[in-house]
Amino acid sequence: MADTVLYEVNDGLATIELNRPEAMNALDIATKNALREAAEAAGSDPAVRAVLLTAAGERAFCVGQDLKEHIGLLAADRESGSGQTMSTVKEHYNPIVRALVDAPKPVVAAVNGVAAGAGFGFALAADYRLVADTASFNTSFAGVALTADSGVSWTLPRVVGPGRATDLLLFPRSLTAQEALELGIANRLVPAAELRAEAERVARRLAEGPTVAYAALKESVAYGLTHSLAETLEKEDELQSRAGTSEDHAIAVRAFVEKRKPEYLGR
Repeated sequence: MADTVLYEVNDGLATIELNRPEAMNALDIATKNALREAAEAAGSDPAVRAVLLTAAGERAFCVGQDLKEHIGLLAADRESGSGQTMSTVKEHYNPIVRALVDAPKPVVAAVNGVAAGAGFGFALAADYRLVADTASFNTSFAGVALTADSGVSWTLPRVVGPGRATDLLLFPRSLTAQEALELGIANRLVPAAELRAEAERVARRLAEGPTVAYAALKESVAYGLTHSLAETLEKEDELQSRAGTSEDHAIAVRAFVEKRKPEYLGR
């Protein structure tokens, strides 16, 4: 894994940190490969019970594609006629977003600064977003004559509604942290100096929680958005049976009866 993405697992919490602060955590090929590897590792590792996605530096969470590298790749494409540059959507962005969205455990994003383009998309792929009060968001795609990628055409309308999503995509502009909170993009605003500590506290709490139930909650919400009430009720029955037979459910019931805090095992 490249040093542009740091990956650490500690007591059930996987921390994925974008580490190109000098480039506002822009996504060059090495970084995209490393981020895909880290996201897939965190999602598939049974020892990981929650994921924290964050970034180094104070200016940016991630400004999306590294356009300096992109220019050179486009020029090479024109010479070769290969058209390989835009394969990054299938090769990198799609698997990264799928790994975060489909992870059977909660994913927390700590947005410390500008989140633009694919950076915005990765933040939206998280289940819970803590946002520094100095951060901002921008879809950016139309500003460089591109369409949405990194799942934004799926996640953004579900967060802000299709009308607002279309507006933000057609007329890209910077949204302040407060605007992001009002639109539901941010779940919580945190003073910038306190963001990392608070995000770790929240992610740690989730890592100590009932992982099977959290996975079922993620799956049920995603399912309910695209299925009928009748189908969703059937899905809830299926998922509740799964959660109800977990060790954590038995632990929770015993702890409730004994009037003590449960200590979950994540299974």
